[in-house]
Amino acid sequence: MHAKTTDGADRARALEIFMAAVDLGSFSAAGRALDLTPSAVSRTIDRIETRLGVRLLLRSTRALTLTAEGRSYLLAARRILTDLNDVEQQIADQGAPRGRLRISAAQSHGRLCVVPLLGEFMRLYPNILVDIALTDTLVDVAGGQADVAIRFGPLADSGLMARKLGETGRVIVASPDYLRRAGTPCVPEDLHDHNCLNFNFRRVEPTWPFRRGGEDFALSVKGTIEANNGETLGELAVQGVGITRVGKFSVAAELESGSLVPLLEEYNPGDVEHIHAVFVGGGNIPARIRVFVDFLVDNLR
Repeated sequence: MHAKTTDGADRARALEIFMAAVDLGSFSAAGRALDLTPSAVSRTIDRIETRLGVRLLLRSTRALTLTAEGRSYLLAARRILTDLNDVEQQIADQGAPRGRLRISAAQSHGRLCVVPLLGEFMRLYPNILVDIALTDTLVDVAGGQADVAIRFGPLADSGLMARKLGETGRVIVASPDYLRRAGTPCVPEDLHDHNCLNFNFRRVEPTWPFRRGGEDFALSVKGTIEANNGETLGELAVQGVGITRVGKFSVAAELESGSLVPLLEEYNPGDVEHIHAVFVGGGNIPARIRVFVDFLVDNLR
């Protein structure tokens, strides 16, 4: 067993020496880079050629030239050493996850729910470099734009792995000051007389869903401001600009403090959005991704 291990290590070292000689253009340069004598580099390549029974390099006083077999061997050597480095990194990561972790999260949910957790995550995993982008634009995880993305609503059939982080309901809210000035809606139809602040995602007439007597229906609403995230709409509602319908997570603190109050709860249809972490799956999920997703599952649910 020991002899096989040594032979494998020697052959990996030989690949490294061969690549250095080709990349640097001479045995002397390769020797300097690897702390070897030029003759040691030459002997290593001679042994490879003897074992294979072909010439890999044509030597001259001015240059080293790859043969056709040498070009094939060089491509294989690069692939083998890259694979070996990747495997060693994955194994090392099992003990101490490390490396850059690129996270994509929606603006409101990221700022209110994910960012507050990052301090604890970094204390647990100090060798991970967190690179987080808060954006309401969907990034291409499969295409390598992020390692982990947090998504709301139904998931597209993308082939990505997904783990559920939780779900959020919707709530209609307004500030006490607004309600004193404009009155409190008692039934959904009263919203026609109010300034309803909405999301700007839709390209059709905005509607809010309701349920009455077991029947679901949608009501058209209008207002003077639209925004692309619930945190902004909630802040506008706190300022007394109007009434809005947003995810509960984005106004949880305001509801608790009383700066916003819930409205028309008896007509709430109970619709929820599921929240998932999505990432590229496969046989070897990097440890930095695995531990982060586990951390989100434990702390967001």
